[in-house]
Amino acid sequence: MQLGVIGLGRMGQIVVNRVLDAGHDVVAFDLSAEAVATAADAGAEPAESVEDLVERLGDGKRIWLMVPAGDAVDATLDELNPLVGEKDVVVDGGNSHFEESTRRAESIDAAYLDCGTSGGPAGAELGFSLMVGGPQWAYDEMTPVFDAVATGPDGHDRMGPAGSGHYVKMVHNGVEYALMQTYGEGFELLAEGRYDLDLEAVARTWNNGAVIRSWLLELCEEAFREEGTDLGDVADHVAGGSTGTWTVQEALEQEVPVPLIYQALSERFGSRAPESGRFSRRLANRLRYGFGRHEVAREE
Repeated sequence: MQLGVIGLGRMGQIVVNRVLDAGHDVVAFDLSAEAVATAADAGAEPAESVEDLVERLGDGKRIWLMVPAGDAVDATLDELNPLVGEKDVVVDGGNSHFEESTRRAESIDAAYLDCGTSGGPAGAELGFSLMVGGPQWAYDEMTPVFDAVATGPDGHDRMGPAGSGHYVKMVHNGVEYALMQTYGEGFELLAEGRYDLDLEAVARTWNNGAVIRSWLLELCEEAFREEGTDLGDVADHVAGGSTGTWTVQEALEQEVPVPLIYQALSERFGSRAPESGRFSRRLANRLRYGFGRHEVAREE
């Protein structure tokens, strides 16, 4: 296949590399000339603009957007819309709100697939988990690319109509918040409890056969190994929160109780208050680096 990729940040470059490694062709564009050069070095055909990228694609254009959620997506779609038609497919792989995805699907002439993407920078080697919403025929057309970008055929699926992919990813992130909070609270009790424990050893032991083993727990082990049992100068400041907020808002609208996700979101907001210092939130701060390579806020 031939795929156009617009947006060559950390995640976009991974999409480019995995699609190329699977033997497909890529045309790549980003506002950053340096990012385009990096993609070209990997084997992609560089484009000078969105219009240039579209012109380099053949009939039945397949385009993957990996640009920041919000205005950047709309601006890119405004550029694309006059250049694509009903036989073309556009994938939005960012963390857009599902209602925005539904609106965008109705406003563009091409088939629009909202693609929730999970896996972070580790996806460079392992592949991503892809949650896709939109027309079945468009999903089927993109399957070879999804196979390449995901962990394999089992790493992606069509969730339903437009909006459903980003809806599932939104709830995924809410679950992630609660899991991070749970691990944080457990290790906080161990850190403040009655024994002098090596938390890296605890996490390593739990990761080998315990019911609560997981990738997040592996990242806890990494955090304690690299920062120390006391987490060193890692600050009690947990960034992010938009997708968790969306999850709680949707739960309120659907009258579905999500007390654990709500509490985890509240803890994130609480971490931004002056003089906060909870161990659980410091661990959550470090875990965000583990799975997403987000910057670690540190105490001054």
